[in-house]
Amino acid sequence: MTEYDDWNRRVVDEFRANGGKVAQFEGRPLLLLHHTGAKTETERVNPLVYLPVGDDFAVFASKAGSDTNPAWYHNLRAYPDTEVEVGPDTVPVRARVAEGEERERIWSEQKSVNSNFADYEKLTTRPIPVVVLERVAS
Repeated sequence: MTEYDDWNRRVVDEFRANGGKVAQFEGRPLLLLHHTGAKTETERVNPLVYLPVGDDFAVFASKAGSDTNPAWYHNLRAYPDTEVEVGPDTVPVRARVAEGEERERIWSEQKSVNSNFADYEKLTTRPIPVVVLERVAS
């Protein structure tokens, strides 16, 4: 298990033990994204800061400004039907990549409410994908 896997597990455990609250992310909305490996078909869970978009959720494939997209982004492209944990609730969602004006509007809002994302954008030449997780009827 890598250091990242260990950190990820601690955040997931704290999230679930505290009804969606994680001290390290206080003041920022956090969800747990379930996703299936595009190559391995292994089920995974990642904590992600999100932006509410109506009743849906936007997440950002920033990978802290890396020049590559995070694995979860590729996994959602392969398997867009999934679920998220928000607070104590599990919500079925379908992922889609925002494009054009919609992407710009959501991305600009995220950078204004969480300056870390503006910093990540400065570290890479790639456009950071915005993924909208739309609620689906369960």
